[in-house]
Amino acid sequence: MDDDLKRLKAALSTATPDPDGDAKARAIALAQKNFAKNQGSTSGLRPSHNRPENPAGFLTGVKNMFANFGLRSALLATSSLAVVGLGVMIILPDSGLTPDLGLGTEGRLQDERRKDVDGVVVTTEVVEEAELMLAEPLIEADVSGEQPVVPLAKLSVAEGQQGLASMPVKPSPDDQARLRDMDNERFANEVANPLSITIEDPVSTFSIDVDTASYAFVRTSIMNGFLPPADAVRIEEMVNYFPYDYAPPQPNEAPFSTAVNVFQTPWNPDTKLVHIGIQGEKPAVDDRPPLDLVFLIDTSGSMQDANKLPLLKQSFRLLLSNLRPEDRVAMVTYAGSSGVVLEPTSAENRSEIMAALDRLEAGGSTAGQAGLQQAYAIAERMNGEDRVGRILLATDGDFNVGISDPEALKSYIEDKRDSGTYLSVLGFGRGNYNDALMQALAQNGNGTASYIDTLSEAQKVLVDQVSGALFPIANDVKIQVEFNPAEIAEYRLIGYETRILAREDFNNDAVDAGDIGAGHSVTAIYEVTPVGSPAISSDPLRYQTAENVADSSGEAGFLKLRYKEPDAAVSQLISTPFTLEGTSPSQEAAFAAAIAGFGQLLRDGKYLGNWGFGDAIELAVANKGDDPFGYRAEAVSIMRLAESLSR
Repeated sequence: MDDDLKRLKAALSTATPDPDGDAKARAIALAQKNFAKNQGSTSGLRPSHNRPENPAGFLTGVKNMFANFGLRSALLATSSLAVVGLGVMIILPDSGLTPDLGLGTEGRLQDERRKDVDGVVVTTEVVEEAELMLAEPLIEADVSGEQPVVPLAKLSVAEGQQGLASMPVKPSPDDQARLRDMDNERFANEVANPLSITIEDPVSTFSIDVDTASYAFVRTSIMNGFLPPADAVRIEEMVNYFPYDYAPPQPNEAPFSTAVNVFQTPWNPDTKLVHIGIQGEKPAVDDRPPLDLVFLIDTSGSMQDANKLPLLKQSFRLLLSNLRPEDRVAMVTYAGSSGVVLEPTSAENRSEIMAALDRLEAGGSTAGQAGLQQAYAIAERMNGEDRVGRILLATDGDFNVGISDPEALKSYIEDKRDSGTYLSVLGFGRGNYNDALMQALAQNGNGTASYIDTLSEAQKVLVDQVSGALFPIANDVKIQVEFNPAEIAEYRLIGYETRILAREDFNNDAVDAGDIGAGHSVTAIYEVTPVGSPAISSDPLRYQTAENVADSSGEAGFLKLRYKEPDAAVSQLISTPFTLEGTSPSQEAAFAAAIAGFGQLLRDGKYLGNWGFGDAIELAVANKGDDPFGYRAEAVSIMRLAESLSR
């Protein structure tokens, strides 16, 4: 040990360069420049793709990394790693472990000094225009010095180049595969709805949506320290994540109620929001039919992370604890090939179901097509009179064997849903998350798409609101609004970009749309510009006017809804006119507006002017209302974090 210390002291004294005041001044100036740039002070929001997902993990990873060194290596590394400005001094044993920073030809190392002192390589490096970031981990070794299991650190370099800092323990093939998956997430979204000129395009048509995956994904991104990519933000899913206290439908009428609330836009005093609230009838829990559930579980290699298959198992345990003896459960897995791990089993035999669940392990490629085919085959066998059949697909969305194209899967699911077995999707994990594929499966399987990032979210989706996901009360629900050009000059639908329908699709019962489950509430919001408002952004037409429109008696618009009762082939119509003579918003409508504004800020905020995160927070806090599960309080916390991150 004494010999090691002597050699270390000799190495340090030999390698330390003479002080250079000019070089220090240049380094400080460069550090300030890079700090300002990376904190977003030279532009708006910081780019989301390079934000740290787990900054605290860096320090933990360094600690664990040293546990994998030998005693001599640990002493050298812990004693001699120093950072001064942009100068990095790294001392490692001469064993081929000198870091390869991956700088390429740009940002080359300057002023490199190398010494070989009694077998110890000493390198002092000053890096020009290189940005060392605490980003997604590369390797985090177990403190016992055993096989590394979780990524630790990544180096992002100027000019968009990236390199991975060499670590004392070489990543395993599985670790390397996970690294390649990072930033490989795919989202289903479209360009934000444009402003429509009423006299040119007076009709807006779309399918309702009760999915909540986007909000949960946005939340986990922000909680991990970075704003989500804009494509991950579907505003309607953020708004519809929350239950609302809308008036329930009247007995012996439609299975849901509709209400229109018009009020001044929070971010623009010269426009109004048209808030449409739909409330499904409450579930008759005691009288619900028995369930036939097929768990279709992705056990591929990409599912081995703690927030994937292990969290999935915990989540399904919550659901199992709320099933009844007459309910049945089957289990199919897919990874390389599909397999039935549990034949249809009464929920009364919980120990048998739990044992099958506990035996699941991740590994192999992802044969999603084979798994779907097997799950539908079992569901068809289980199908019985007065029973409800559902497939619950749990995955990170990676289908790389069989049908992997969303359009091909869409066609396959469409063919199967007519049997009465619906498909819902539960997304797990990060890094390889394929939101686009999961949306295609859920939307065309007449099911819902949810993202489960915590056990609390599993409680919400699989326990508190499971009746809405499993028991539909109205199918193929479509909304169409005709705006009166004599009253409304311009309008835009906030969100629902992936649910837009052609005008003629509204009356076509062959066109699929979203479903409303028992107890579900659905919210849609338009921002409208009244005729004569200074907020009108388009010039009037020279050859067309709104003077020849029919007498509307002050109507601003006409709301129509079409829906089918479960198992019905012909739709029914509900319609109601509305005016601009709105009052103050209800507490529920105002909170929905706050979340809609928050979602727009995360996308681009194009129509919000100077209205920012602080305004959204103030509006949400003032209208939090009854919040028995704490969802709204959590939303305010998320908004505050987003405000800090946006700076």
